[in-house]
Amino acid sequence: MQERMARVDREESALMEIEIGRGKTARQAYGFDDIAIVPSRRTRDPRDVNIDWEFSYKGRDYAFPLPVLASAMDGVVDPAFAITLGKLGGLAVLNLEGIQTRYADPAPQLDAIASFSREEATRRMQEIYAAEDVKADLVKQRVQEIKAGGVLAAASLTPQNVEKFIGPALEGGLDILIIQGTVISAEHVSSFDKPLDLNAFVADLDIPVIVGGCCSYQGALHLMRTGAVGVLVGVGPGHACTSRRVLGIGVPQCTAVADAAAARMRHLDETGTYCHVIADGGMRTGGDLAKAIACGADSVMIGSPLAAAAEAPGRGYHWGMATFHPDLPRGTRVFAGQKGSLADVLIGPAHENDGTLNLCGGLRTSMATCGYENLKAFQKAEVMVAPALQTEGKTLQQAQGVGMGR
Repeated sequence: MQERMARVDREESALMEIEIGRGKTARQAYGFDDIAIVPSRRTRDPRDVNIDWEFSYKGRDYAFPLPVLASAMDGVVDPAFAITLGKLGGLAVLNLEGIQTRYADPAPQLDAIASFSREEATRRMQEIYAAEDVKADLVKQRVQEIKAGGVLAAASLTPQNVEKFIGPALEGGLDILIIQGTVISAEHVSSFDKPLDLNAFVADLDIPVIVGGCCSYQGALHLMRTGAVGVLVGVGPGHACTSRRVLGIGVPQCTAVADAAAARMRHLDETGTYCHVIADGGMRTGGDLAKAIACGADSVMIGSPLAAAAEAPGRGYHWGMATFHPDLPRGTRVFAGQKGSLADVLIGPAHENDGTLNLCGGLRTSMATCGYENLKAFQKAEVMVAPALQTEGKTLQQAQGVGMGR
């Protein structure tokens, strides 16, 4: 059975390959600007559309009225932001190796980061993060602060440090763990350090685990087999990430999400377990969220749009988790501006027509226009490779003098 499925995988992959030179072939891949969603024969009242995201783990149900996770970026999520988003119906992920767990009072550091010039930002941020180590007592305290707000506490740790800090996080009441890095694999090889055994680690925890990132069918499939409830899909698509420039790795998001969705179905066939696909990064508008779901995502993780909310701790700026890496920074500090409250960004009302406000309203209206009643159904929507539509839209906006965003 496995040999037959592997042969099918190879045959399907070969059909999509093009020759880029005599010694190398490559697949054609697509990003959000390359596709459009095709309306169906039916439309629906937006009030009849359900955009809830939910999953179950060990007999407990987790339900979120908004299918949105806030990225584990220090400029996006602090405990207060996590509480606000949780009450709106989403899920914020706190970076447990960032500013919040290195400094008892992170405000002066966040003020300093916002004050740096573009030229000095990366170097000065490296100094701030290197000056203090992550403190176990602050890990526990920050999780407790989120729990005190009456919402679920979700937080992110890297594979290198998850075993070190998971204890304090659980003591604080952590509800959902995200094991996150630029690229996470289920088979890490090292001749210097003992790698994390993801399968054993996930199995031993009593809380659900989401792992990522990945951007391929095989990568997603192997992460699903660890027992994670979800995988983060996306390597380098975000505005604040420079992995594609620094490392040369990544896959355009629509193709990456569709590949992961195919892996999800194979995993379901093999195990009977549904693993959620979470599109991570590269989305700035309600239309982008809709395209991510239409390509197969169950929910989305975003950073840049939420950094523009008044409640975000970054003073209008945000930066990736690897921006301050001491040897090879893979991120940049980006100015997102301030668009309004977090509620304005996610559920409106919108007072601009560029799609950056009322993101979930845009998703809901897209689903209604195409006639789909829930996210699972919307994953079956027809999509079309239509870069010309995007070009026409931009040309029209430019002719009208409308800003094209960041």
